[in-house]
Amino acid sequence: MLIACIVILVLILSLYLAAIAPDSSRRERMEAYRGTMFAHRGYHCKERGIPENSMAAFRAAVKKDYGIELDIHLTSDNQVIVFHDDTLNRVCRKKGTPESLPASKLRRLSLLGTSEHMPLLEEVLTLVDGRVPILIELKMADRSTRLCERAYQILEKYHGPYLIQSFNPEGLKWFRDHAPHVLRGQLSSNLVKSSPDKPWLHCFLAKHLLVDFWGRPDFISYKMADLPTLSTTILRKFFGTPFAVWTLRSRKALKEGIQHYDMQIFEKSPEIY
Repeated sequence: MLIACIVILVLILSLYLAAIAPDSSRRERMEAYRGTMFAHRGYHCKERGIPENSMAAFRAAVKKDYGIELDIHLTSDNQVIVFHDDTLNRVCRKKGTPESLPASKLRRLSLLGTSEHMPLLEEVLTLVDGRVPILIELKMADRSTRLCERAYQILEKYHGPYLIQSFNPEGLKWFRDHAPHVLRGQLSSNLVKSSPDKPWLHCFLAKHLLVDFWGRPDFISYKMADLPTLSTTILRKFFGTPFAVWTLRSRKALKEGIQHYDMQIFEKSPEIY
């Protein structure tokens, strides 16, 4: 009986480790990003009239030599637009979603009441031109991988350093299958607590990174306030997995992120911008 219990426990542990295991084969390439500070949605500051995910925010990041974290959606006419939210309400004060409108209409909308407008991914890549690393979050509205396909068509022509990341493991799986050379990161946080409207099992699996087997990420991008967890500790200590932490908005958080983690995704308040 004891032996059977031990065998079962070993089997469960083996399955658990197999589920959370990253892709460690490109560790040397990930070293190039160690210590990179990514300006969250660009180096934006609403109070200074520089809205998030705008060309002004990206120019400011490049000027400061910060990496850029940005978000992309697929428009109704199959264009890749740079925008964070699932709806247009907060940033554009309009009803609708980025997926429901063509790029031509989205690009006419003001960002936070400024003269800035949503850029296309191609525009941002042209602006950055390899001068700083880019961390691209795939904002997938559902399980469709059309965004992945279209984004990669654009990224294939770009020769600067970039990483992709997503909460949706389907996005990582697409890149694993179709563009395995692209470094990919699994985004996560304590979704059980922060997303009570979503299925509990889905949030539980995501929180504990039990879906890593699907996309086999090269790095983990985790909300620092929700660290540590058992899975993140094992990944860091046992597998040596690189970690990006978000979103660091104070001197204290930024200091902790720099001291203990590999990459930092940050914002600065108007007082210290």
